[in-house]
Amino acid sequence: MKKTAMMAAAFAMISSAALAQNYPSRPITLLVPFAAGGATDTVARVTAQSMSKLLGQTIIIENATGAGGTIAATRASRAEPDGYTLMIHHIGISTAATLYRKLAYDTKTAFAPIGLVTNAPMTIIGRPDLPPNTLAELVTYIKANGDKMTFANAGLGAASHLCGMLFMNAVGKEILTVPYKGNAPVMNDLIGKQIDLSCDQTTNTTGPIASRQVKAYAITTKTRLASMPDLPSADEAGLKGFEVGAWHGIYAPKGTPDEIIRKLSKTLQEALRDPDLVKRFNDINTEPVPQDEATPEALKAKLVSEVDRWEPIIRTGNQFAD
Repeated sequence: MKKTAMMAAAFAMISSAALAQNYPSRPITLLVPFAAGGATDTVARVTAQSMSKLLGQTIIIENATGAGGTIAATRASRAEPDGYTLMIHHIGISTAATLYRKLAYDTKTAFAPIGLVTNAPMTIIGRPDLPPNTLAELVTYIKANGDKMTFANAGLGAASHLCGMLFMNAVGKEILTVPYKGNAPVMNDLIGKQIDLSCDQTTNTTGPIASRQVKAYAITTKTRLASMPDLPSADEAGLKGFEVGAWHGIYAPKGTPDEIIRKLSKTLQEALRDPDLVKRFNDINTEPVPQDEATPEALKAKLVSEVDRWEPIIRTGNQFAD
């Protein structure tokens, strides 16, 4: 009996190793929870192109949109754990655990993390004629006029929504939240002076800031960006400890063989060193994560810590998606 069990275990190890060696033998599908043309879609396509070259197989992008990214996540959690269905998701995967009180999966355990990809900084921006000119002035202005102001986002669970909640929590003042269906209409109405404030990724705000179509108050990283040297960090501008970014990670379904996860992680690490990928990331004001963050362990730790970080903020704001 014992000998049979040992033989079975040995056979399983050999089969798993052989599977990883031959993987991938056909195209891989990468689920993207958001619409084509958005920041996550762009990151997904650039990353997939570099990984495809290294793996010798096409990675097909499938935009499975809706419900704040939970439709794609549900599909990924239920997919065959064979390495042929993957998902890229941003910070929203961690907040959906609280925003949606009835999910079809357990965010912390339903996926096999592959690695972090990038962490896009965000900017706190306002309509071009908003009176405050600095972040300190803006905070003072909000405390006096916040009841009459609006704070727009790209929809519940979007990075802009989360940044807005964190900002209001830091300022200690609630502002009327206005959810839109995407980043483009938010920017249009901000430029058109229909709304007062928003917080969005540099991938979407760099152009309008440079052309002074919107007023920029701070970057949400600890230090200034080389590409936007005149824009202070929120921390140095007065909101100590304020930091939030639209981090992205790649996941497989739980139960995917570890040998395949490791192969994908090593491929991701190599892809993130691809000069073409680095350039294309820089073009949208982001950069690849360090090599030690493009690992299953780093993404797992990030996911769990972010779920725990956002839960009290979301519950305090009482902004649930269901």
